[in-house]
Amino acid sequence: MIDELGRLPGIGPKSAQRIAFHLLAAEPADVTRLQEVLQKVKEGVVFCDVCGNVSEEATCRICRDTRRDKTLVCVVEEPKDVLAIERTREFKGRYHVLGGALDPLSGVGPDQLRVRELLARIGTDEITEVIIATDPNTEGEATATYLVRLLRDFPGLTVTRLASGLPMGGDLEFADELTLGRALSGRRAL
Repeated sequence: MIDELGRLPGIGPKSAQRIAFHLLAAEPADVTRLQEVLQKVKEGVVFCDVCGNVSEEATCRICRDTRRDKTLVCVVEEPKDVLAIERTREFKGRYHVLGGALDPLSGVGPDQLRVRELLARIGTDEITEVIIATDPNTEGEATATYLVRLLRDFPGLTVTRLASGLPMGGDLEFADELTLGRALSGRRAL
């Protein structure tokens, strides 16, 4: 159990050991409830057909929300980045989740990401601005540069990037709401 818990992201050997011993000491009902929740999530959560975010239905709540600005799309790497941006309450558009970032050393190229789906959305939807909100690290910057090259030929499309203020090498997920909100509102054209 310790080995399996240690395989989870962000869980080191000592944390895995603490969790394992906690579960051993927990009431059987608590362990059963955790097991049921994990099973329910694994069976019931899917990726949105439109944006790639996690959802309980074929289309996520953000894509279904008619109050959201459908001309504005924020491109992020992972569903956790959608949650980080939503916490700011600054963004009123829709999202596109790539499913990662370009990382040739790990074998992640454009074909492993949802780039084709993004291009198809821009070609058919009434999108006028794409905000590239990839992480401020080497892979995120490479992905942003690649997307800018692909998107610059779409007529009438504005491509912007989050403003500086996010630390290089960081993750959007860990940025505080104020910093991320300022980065959204101060985005720069590319």
